[in-house]
Amino acid sequence: MIRFALRLAVSGGREAVARLVVITAAVAIGAALLLSTLASINAVTTAGRRPLWLNSGSASNTAAADVDPVWWRAHLDHYDGRQILEADVAATGPTSPVPPGMSALPAAGEYYASPALARLVRATPADRLGDRFPGRLAGLLGDEGLPSPDSLVAVVGRTPAQLAQAPGARKVTALAGTAVSQCQDCLTDGVHNDAMTLILSVVAGALIFPVLIFIGTATRLSAARREQRFAALRLVGATPRQVAVIAAVESTLAAVAGTAVGFALYLALRPAVATVPFTGERFFTGDLTLRPAQILAVALGVPVAAAVAARLALRRVSVSPLGVSRRVTPAPPRALRLLPLVAGLAELGWFVGRRPHTTTGQTEAYLTGFLLVMTGLVVAGPWITLVAARAVARRTSRPAALIAVRRLADDPKAGFRSVSGLVLALFVTSATVGIIGTINVNRGSLSGDPLTRAAVQYGNLLDDPPMTAGVPDQVLAGLRAVPGLRGLAVVHANPARIGAGQDKRPWAPGLVLCSDLAQIPLVGHCAAGASVAAVPMYEFLNLQSESTAEWPSAPISAQDVARLPVQMLFTTTDGSTAAMERTRTALTTAYPDFQSRTVGDWGSDQQRQLAGWRQLADVVLLTTLPIAGCSLAVSVVAGLSDRRRPFAMLRLTGAPLGLLRRVVGLESALPLLTVAVVATGTGFLAAHLFLKSQMHYSLVSPGAVYFALVALGLVASLGIIASTLPLLRRITGPEAARNG
Repeated sequence: MIRFALRLAVSGGREAVARLVVITAAVAIGAALLLSTLASINAVTTAGRRPLWLNSGSASNTAAADVDPVWWRAHLDHYDGRQILEADVAATGPTSPVPPGMSALPAAGEYYASPALARLVRATPADRLGDRFPGRLAGLLGDEGLPSPDSLVAVVGRTPAQLAQAPGARKVTALAGTAVSQCQDCLTDGVHNDAMTLILSVVAGALIFPVLIFIGTATRLSAARREQRFAALRLVGATPRQVAVIAAVESTLAAVAGTAVGFALYLALRPAVATVPFTGERFFTGDLTLRPAQILAVALGVPVAAAVAARLALRRVSVSPLGVSRRVTPAPPRALRLLPLVAGLAELGWFVGRRPHTTTGQTEAYLTGFLLVMTGLVVAGPWITLVAARAVARRTSRPAALIAVRRLADDPKAGFRSVSGLVLALFVTSATVGIIGTINVNRGSLSGDPLTRAAVQYGNLLDDPPMTAGVPDQVLAGLRAVPGLRGLAVVHANPARIGAGQDKRPWAPGLVLCSDLAQIPLVGHCAAGASVAAVPMYEFLNLQSESTAEWPSAPISAQDVARLPVQMLFTTTDGSTAAMERTRTALTTAYPDFQSRTVGDWGSDQQRQLAGWRQLADVVLLTTLPIAGCSLAVSVVAGLSDRRRPFAMLRLTGAPLGLLRRVVGLESALPLLTVAVVATGTGFLAAHLFLKSQMHYSLVSPGAVYFALVALGLVASLGIIASTLPLLRRITGPEAARNG
């Protein structure tokens, strides 16, 4: 029977072979995208695990071993908006632990650099970057210690005496190898970044759903023609079991071939997929790997799903051999189909005010809710299509519209099936853009005010210990000699809380000479006649200019202020990369134990996560929309092929070709536009519930640009539908009515 089924699958001549080729190609594309999605999610985890050794100096790394300890101090640096991860080390003996990707610890006056950082140092003037790393480049860090080929990482050799006095330095006997759930002083969160873990879980579902729909759509090509052939087999004596075997073999044949080609296509696409910056940086190609369970699930799951789909499609044929010839209107979908959608929204709403306290709890709560809503949209789609078709039928008298809505009302499942992928893409797009846009409005922008972008801050902040007892004159002279420097202010610590007034904040204002404050007008100015101002420390971290602010004078002389410890150096430049990085390098060389930041890289952890989420949103949009477009094209072509005989009969009875084209266009456009409105609104509602629960924000409208892009996407979808209409002339000839 299996051999007969294989012969039958290709016995229809060129048409049968072409059908199998199209199904194979569609399944191959879907399988390749599914494999690429799974491999990318794995790569995020792998890439996040490799740099965990940089957390070796954290207080939570308490591992011990019978080895010589190593002095360790990890910290951040930046260059032109890019983050540099740096570890200062000093060995205390021959058995001190060595980070991955290195053969030995660098001696004092040497450093190891990642390949990307080494290239950047060579291509950049030394006074902008290279002078921050003392001595010579001793070697390159291997891939096993880097999260990405583009990562900027340095391991700098120091003496034990230097690090013994450095703030935050510790002796460690073992390097960190695993992430911890709570880490106050970790340099990298690895795979336990709470927000990234949560958003990646939703992204995985958002990417996989359209791919699975695309694969399911592909396996249904020419379903009606196959049903007619199987009904004929029943008429000549074939049993329901034999027909089921033939159907499963035919569908599985193309699915197996498509899955095999999909694996080959995935391997060919790995280098290109590795360049997609899911987390802001590209992957190593070797990170794109699949777990055995995932390989097995795709290799077996896609063909099994195709066989199940074929079996379910033949339920009416199995009941009666004449079931296909005497096709009756199936039972209309009922409003009960709305239950999964309502349940998903209800779950998201339940957690408003009841947010789980753990990352695992949040992931389970929100991921389940979003996946349930996406499932609900697919389940409720036919009922929504039915309601829309009946509503249009009551308000139209045009022949093409009446035929189209009548066919949609008879089989709304088939009408919705062609646009289900796009509906999910619109939901994902609306929810993602709504969440990202709202967070952006509430948490500000990374770019900052044009005036503050030129600022370089250096030292300890807020209530941290003072940076230094004083700033040598030669350091100040060297900073003022930097081309492009506009202003320099020395912010002194204020242990006596002079000028704090009624301010109950835990940190005292910084004390700044008015002559210095006049050089940095974006922070504010002194009162008339004052010599020292008490400026709130957070104003030096502000993303917005405060040039109109007048700060209260402090009852202390300039001479007494000069004797106070220094909390921070605040400089402004002309905003050029050269000026800012030369200033940063001069400060780093003078004070290697402290960090400098510009406003561009001073964004909070939440803002840096926001930048990563924007990148993920772009990946979701650029991936789901093409997949959904392919699903739409395949579905429309499949629908035309399945209805070639009815359309041919209509042409023989005098229906013009233009009328048939309008019928097909309306059958596809009506469910697309109707459910698109529902999907977009549902996406915004789900985003609002998530934001209320997780961050206590209300949804902010994404603005006209987003709606214009959605309209452009719908126009492109209508264009895909229109591009299939010329097929009507070729497939509705008289021979289709005779041989259908």
